[in-house]
Amino acid sequence: MTTFSLLAARAARPALALLGLSVGLAGCQADIDAPSASPGPLDFTSYVAVGNSLTAGYSDGGLYNEAQATSYPALLAQQFGATGKGPASFVQPAFSAGKKDGSGYIQLRTVNGALAPTQPTAANNYLGELLAATGNKLLSGENQLEAYSGTQPDNLGVPGISVLSSVSALTGGQAPYGLLNPFYERLLTQAERPAKDYVTYIGQKTPTFFTCWMGNNDVLAYATAGGVVSLLNPFGGLTDTTRFGSGYRAILGTISKNGTVKGAVANIPAVANIPYFRTVTVAAVAAAFKAANAASPGVFIQTSSTATPVRLATSADLLTLTAQAVVATGAGSLPTNPLPNQYVLDADEQAAVLARTTQLNNIIAKTALRFKVPVVDMNTFFTSVGNTGVVANGVNNTTTFASGNIFSLDGVHPTPRGYALVANEWIRVINGYYGSTIQPVNPTNYRAVLFP
Repeated sequence: MTTFSLLAARAARPALALLGLSVGLAGCQADIDAPSASPGPLDFTSYVAVGNSLTAGYSDGGLYNEAQATSYPALLAQQFGATGKGPASFVQPAFSAGKKDGSGYIQLRTVNGALAPTQPTAANNYLGELLAATGNKLLSGENQLEAYSGTQPDNLGVPGISVLSSVSALTGGQAPYGLLNPFYERLLTQAERPAKDYVTYIGQKTPTFFTCWMGNNDVLAYATAGGVVSLLNPFGGLTDTTRFGSGYRAILGTISKNGTVKGAVANIPAVANIPYFRTVTVAAVAAAFKAANAASPGVFIQTSSTATPVRLATSADLLTLTAQAVVATGAGSLPTNPLPNQYVLDADEQAAVLARTTQLNNIIAKTALRFKVPVVDMNTFFTSVGNTGVVANGVNNTTTFASGNIFSLDGVHPTPRGYALVANEWIRVINGYYGSTIQPVNPTNYRAVLFP
């Protein structure tokens, strides 16, 4: 793995069948009869979306045309259009038809008689994906993607981007982000790549309405790496509150034209609730070790503590989705072969992530108030969904990996149905704050994980 690994592109790409993978899916439901839609005081004729992978429509460990088409901004633009004050078109930075599968993505395949999340590799591309990699490498070591050559998109979502990496002045002279992130690099001209930061890029747009969902990667990069931060990755830790506040104010001030443009922002969900941390459990791995060796005391993990660098895992420790592959090799079965630290988010690391998420969400709330826009509380929404699921047209959608309908095969990003549920939360808050009557999306019109 390169020294600068993009969170969104590498968050979760499991290679083996997962413990307890269920293949049950809920059936489709009938459409809802929708009442008339009204924009109220809003003008959506030039709608612009700012954000990271969640805004771009990233799904199944990759960015590809089908996923972009069901991004929550694309669904919002569709519903805005029904009010009579929507955009004539909503431009997304799609890949060419011959490379429609973009960066590549995970698919469920039958491997050795069992369903397994599988992805193409340089040595084995049997999934037949039409990839957009050029064969060149960026400074980060990531694969360069096919350049986007159209007009500046309306969906400005960039997988992997954080508030910290959005403003050149905050990074202390680190290498330009346009030469590190393939998803951002492809949006820029060759001349722009060394110098144009994200805040400058979004400032080129003149929206009549905007959405902004930024900040997730300012905590998620640290969490998905098990709290292990590479000194060579300037964006891999928990972003400090001072730089986050400065960057977030710059982003929101720029896209809102200093509060003169109406819009909405979303806050940061609690990352420990996602399937990436809830699928491979300490109990299940311990049971597997016990079945292989009756004397096994449990799962040994490596920690960052100098006092106890190796200890037995407890139910308070969270294992990453990617831990499955290394557990299969025996890692964690002996104190001399513990599960490496990057596959474990222990209780102390979880507390640090939660505390920083709360701090950053407070900054988001204060900045939204300053620029007179509502906050879509995705933190509360996803916590509720994680606890009880969400019912749509009689179908209960949950955060269960693969079969729960909401999350894709990377365990971090939604499926098209999950993005539809997210779009409805935006619509609910926009309607409540501005007095519009934008109609919700029917989530059951959109697919969940595709099974063979």
